[in-house]
Amino acid sequence: MADKKMSRYESPCTQYTYDPEAGDYERNIPPGTPFEDLPEDWCCPECGAEKEYFEELDD
Repeated sequence: MADKKMSRYESPCTQYTYDPEAGDYERNIPPGTPFEDLPEDWCCPECGAEKEYFEELDD
C-alpha cells in the first residue's frame, strides 16, 4: 500500500510554502509533520501570517 502524500500549504505572501516532508528546521518542526499538526501559534516565517490564512496547494 502506497503512503498518502501530505499536502503542501502556501502562505498568503506566496514567498513561503510549508512542505511537510521537509518540516521547519528553524522552529524545530521535524520532517514528516503534517500541516494540521503544526502548533496553533506557528506562523509564516516570511510574513508572519497565521496558519488559518495558508492555502492548500493542488500538487
